[in-house]
Amino acid sequence: MTLAAKLFEEGKVSSGQAAEIVGISKRSFIELVGSLGASISGYDNLNAETLIAHK
Repeated sequence: MTLAAKLFEEGKVSSGQAAEIVGISKRSFIELVGSLGASISGYDNLNAETLIAHK
């Protein structure tokens, strides 16, 4: 799970590909990654806040 989450967070694989690596559904993978505190949007919290502030 850790390797798949890291590859996904770095943008090297899609959420669907990462889920396949782990052997779970895409939805389950996204929920697990979120619970681990990894970025699921490609932005960390600081970058997301900056993007929102500049809209």
